[in-house]
Amino acid sequence: MSGRVLVVDDSEVIRQLIRVNLELEGFEVVTAADGAECLEVVRRVKPDVVTLDVVMPRLDGLRTAARLRATPDTSGLPIAIVSACTPADLDLGEAVGVDGYLGKPFDPADLVALVRRLMRAGGAPEGFCPERTERTDRG
Repeated sequence: MSGRVLVVDDSEVIRQLIRVNLELEGFEVVTAADGAECLEVVRRVKPDVVTLDVVMPRLDGLRTAARLRATPDTSGLPIAIVSACTPADLDLGEAVGVDGYLGKPFDPADLVALVRRLMRAGGAPEGFCPERTERTDRG
């Protein structure tokens, strides 16, 4: 399965780590450094899935997800949070319509599995599917 993934993280190292792992599995990867850049890039490249960090300058991941959900062209775009989140962040993610969650640090196989699931499902119509593990509490 291939598709286009927009990876949004303010850390260049994390962006590249995610890019390499997804490209090795055949995905096309485009990156953005924050939520504001994401909103510009998403219109241009029309990704199949977006991964968002939560804590970023200018526009954080949860507000970016909310804006994507509020725009008709991107309201159904599958969105995954890939971040070291608190349980409160997960609740906010669910409230804005995020489709999945992967805690940092993550296993590359879990990242690939999450992106594949979102590509297949075109999102998660059954609702938010966070992995509420101990990784959730790392900050």
